[in-house]
Amino acid sequence: MTTENKIDVYRRNFVGGAAAAVAGVAIAPGVILNSVAHAKPADKPVDNSVRWGILIDANKCDGCSDCVEACNEEHGLNHIKSRDTQKTQYIRVVNLRDKATGHEQALPVMCQHCETAPCVDVCPTGASMRREDGIVKVDMHICIGCRYCMMACPYKARSFVHEALTEQRAHSPRGKGCVESCNMCVHRVDNDMEPACVVACNKHHGEEEPAMFFGDLYDENSEISQQLKKFGGKQIRADLGLNTGVRYRGL
Repeated sequence: MTTENKIDVYRRNFVGGAAAAVAGVAIAPGVILNSVAHAKPADKPVDNSVRWGILIDANKCDGCSDCVEACNEEHGLNHIKSRDTQKTQYIRVVNLRDKATGHEQALPVMCQHCETAPCVDVCPTGASMRREDGIVKVDMHICIGCRYCMMACPYKARSFVHEALTEQRAHSPRGKGCVESCNMCVHRVDNDMEPACVVACNKHHGEEEPAMFFGDLYDENSEISQQLKKFGGKQIRADLGLNTGVRYRGL
């Protein structure tokens, strides 16, 4: 039996209830699994004293693809050739046009890392999860590819892996038949680095004129908090009441 067939058998058994034998795991919609709740090293456990967030200055976005290319390289998304309708994207640049005024604007859009995440609520296995520090991610090992989270996400921020994968990054495991999305470069965050998109964007614009800010939304002294306090920031679809971790200036 091939590895791929074994995975398919596992998933079918999982749906049927066989996975309930996994020690220490309670499977329920929206539940964060104990085995994957903390991705940080043991000496730096994740806790809810921090909430990571990103502020994007839409006024400075010139429609370049540096953030997209950096993300693709960081997570190894460039190594399979897909149809555009099936292509995995963790971040994409959306071009907006106001029909009334003709004003055009480019806007980077990724998982918004909601406090009340619809993707987590509808996931039947707990694969879609939200860490205590606000980062939303997918555990590919228990994702069964039902795609409920894709339908629930109002930001169209999730992709389904249709093809076999090659040249995967050790820090960003992926799997055929799984759903995936931006995880705010959790492997970088856990090692005190900024997400790849933030680094690439600010390199493009110059460190003295940053267009993206990353930091702790709970720390009133962090740069992102100071920027939000001084200039404000908006959520996409704030009417949904999801309290997103990604905010925008200039919308």
